[in-house]
Amino acid sequence: MNPGYDEVLVRLKGHLQRVAGKERQFSDDMDLVAQLGMDSVKVLDLIMEVEDEFDISIPMNVLTEVHTVRDLAQAITHLTTPH
Repeated sequence: MNPGYDEVLVRLKGHLQRVAGKERQFSDDMDLVAQLGMDSVKVLDLIMEVEDEFDISIPMNVLTEVHTVRDLAQAITHLTTPH
């Protein structure tokens, strides 16, 4: 069964806790770079973790549109939903 948006968001926030190295609450609208202080290496680590967990590959053209936690959760949800 494919995860829905809410499940994706919970799992994604778990990865953010590890990769961002912060014990905090993450809002859906937080910017991955500006507000969470993630550099390009941390963002790539996060992407690799979620690709492994959800067994997906996030295309580069999709990644260029990802700025917030919500953007990434929506992209993952879309990629895990059969079309």
